[in-house]
Amino acid sequence: MSSRFDEAAGTWDASARRRELAGAIGKAIEAAIALDQDMDLLDVGAGTGLLTGGICARVRSITALDDSGGMIDELREKSRNWSGCRVVPIKADIMTFRTDQRFHGIVSSMTMHHIRDTDAFFVKLASLLEPGGFVAIADLADDDGTFHEHGNEGVCHFGFPREDLDRVARGAGFTGCCWEVVHTIRKEGRGRSYDVFLFTARLEPV
Repeated sequence: MSSRFDEAAGTWDASARRRELAGAIGKAIEAAIALDQDMDLLDVGAGTGLLTGGICARVRSITALDDSGGMIDELREKSRNWSGCRVVPIKADIMTFRTDQRFHGIVSSMTMHHIRDTDAFFVKLASLLEPGGFVAIADLADDDGTFHEHGNEGVCHFGFPREDLDRVARGAGFTGCCWEVVHTIRKEGRGRSYDVFLFTARLEPV
């Protein structure tokens, strides 16, 4: 799957729809979470940095993770022009990512539907957070399999019902779960719209 994203990386940001989506998700995260300059965040599936770049001025650092080398190369080049935040681009798969650092929060945009085992994903996120740390994950609320024009290779889930994410998150030790539609993508060629939610929760302190 990463090869497709490698090939698309150079023109990824040309899509107004992608830029608009990242902007809406960034604003929703800022409305839901009190970001501050003492925070170190992890962006899972950061891509070219559309979300990272939108919120980086609000925090101390963002470790930007993606398994596509092409995407990370684009993000690294763009981040040279960002100020007020240390951005650390890393090419890695979240499920095999290892670090001694613990983050104050983890953000992610339109990545979770590519991860087969959602339960294991939330357990992994919990292992990377400080006690009381937050997750803010955006993805498709409803998809009948028609969202991706390129087909569904590498797509493991067609949307995420609220009750499913609540169950998975609580099983991994998260509390205060909140699921809210924050953007709608209209695809004229499909003749329908697709809602995007933001799911937030906090890791229960031990």
